[in-house]
Amino acid sequence: MKKSVSQRRKPSSAAPKTVEEYLSRIPEPARSTLDRVRAIIRSVVPVETTEVVSYGMPGFKSTEVVVWYAGFTEHWSLFPSASVIEQFRNELMGYRTSKGTIQFPLDEPPPAPLIKKLVKARLAQLRS
Repeated sequence: MKKSVSQRRKPSSAAPKTVEEYLSRIPEPARSTLDRVRAIIRSVVPVETTEVVSYGMPGFKSTEVVVWYAGFTEHWSLFPSASVIEQFRNELMGYRTSKGTIQFPLDEPPPAPLIKKLVKARLAQLRS
């Protein structure tokens, strides 16, 4: 498994405790990309949703974690759950996916409409 940008940059430091601490460890261009991703997710989740660091990655949590995101050396990833990825398999054809992860290139703007759909689907899943 590839190490995240923050793990490569500060391998001896403790895991970040806040989203701001996580993001402060991420070099450009990943940092700006993750800032945009964070804003896109924030625009969709309910106001009472909190930001957390879990498994060493930032995420958004209501009753459960809705979605995580993370920066890596050559891509950034979104972790919306395996079932959400399966639900949007056709729309994700141009991206590298695994059971619970979608990898997006760092050199392209985050696909806001797609991210919003994925987060909304995950929220609906958590409500049911």
